[in-house]
Amino acid sequence: MDRTCLAASGLLEKVQSRSQPVSPHNSFVSSLRSTLDRSLEWVVIVLTTLLAVVVVSGFLFRQFGAPLIWYDEVAPILLAWLTYYGSGLAALRRVHIGFPRLVANSPKRLRIVLGWIRVTIVVGFFVVAAWAGWRVLEALEDTYLVSLPWMSAQITQSVIPIGSVIFIVAEIIAFTGWLKQQEEESTS
Repeated sequence: MDRTCLAASGLLEKVQSRSQPVSPHNSFVSSLRSTLDRSLEWVVIVLTTLLAVVVVSGFLFRQFGAPLIWYDEVAPILLAWLTYYGSGLAALRRVHIGFPRLVANSPKRLRIVLGWIRVTIVVGFFVVAAWAGWRVLEALEDTYLVSLPWMSAQITQSVIPIGSVIFIVAEIIAFTGWLKQQEEESTS
C-alpha cells in the first residue's frame, strides 16, 4: 500500500504512532485513560439498561394496578447515577459542555489560557462538589430509604463524591491530552 492509501484508511497515523517512542508517563496516562473509558462506558451501559428496565417495569406494574412501592425512590437515584457517571465519560472524551469553536478559533496563546481557565474552574467546582458530597454522606449516617429500609441512603448518595472525583480525574486526563495536541500543532 502506498502512503496515500494508508493515509486515507487511517493506517498511516497508526503506523507512525507506533514508530514514535512512548515515554513511561504517556504510556501510564494512556493506559489509565483507556481503562477509565472502558469502565465508565460499561457502568453507563449497565445503568442505562437498569434504568430502562425499572421505568418500563414501573409503568407496567402501575398499569396492572400493582405499583412498585420502591419505583418513585429508585428511578431518580438511578438517573442521578447515570448523570454523574455519564458526565465523567463525556469529560474523558472531551464532549462535555464547552465552547470548542470559540477556543479553536482563538489565537494559540489565548487558546492555551482559555484551556487553563476552563480546567481550573471545572476542577475547582468538582472539588467543592466532592467535599459537599462527602458532607452529605456524613449527614446521612444511619439513614435508609423509605421504600427499601435495608438500603443505606449513604450508598445511594455516594455517587456525589465518587462521581465528582471521577470527573476531576477525567478532566485532568483529557486536558493533558488536549495540551499535548496543542503542542504538536504548534511544532508541525
